[in-house]
Amino acid sequence: MRFTILATFAALMTYCWFMIKVARARKQFGVEAPKTSGNQNFERIFRVQQNTVEQLVLFLPALWIFGTYVSDQLAGLLGLGWTAARALYAAEYYTDAKKRGPGAALTTLIGLVLLVGGTIGALVKMG
Repeated sequence: MRFTILATFAALMTYCWFMIKVARARKQFGVEAPKTSGNQNFERIFRVQQNTVEQLVLFLPALWIFGTYVSDQLAGLLGLGWTAARALYAAEYYTDAKKRGPGAALTTLIGLVLLVGGTIGALVKMG
């Protein structure tokens, strides 16, 4: 499962980077916890981090199911693609929230491929 592990590591390190960006943005834009609004630049940085944690709920189990029942190597490749899509999403969102579509769509597509493919693979191997 080495490729699935590496993809998991990449995704979680990206998430950690987004958390660090939120902490820095709080100081930069004067948004004290527990506030999550007040400055549009902060809000975009915060939403990237929050949306990523929301996406991780689907992505991580789907990645591991796919890696276990379909292909560790393909799971790793798709997982790295997901992480790259999150980076694209972040860059788009930081610039203009209305331009986040391509990164968001790619993230969702990869997550669904992992979920559906992994579920089918598990059902076939169990059946």
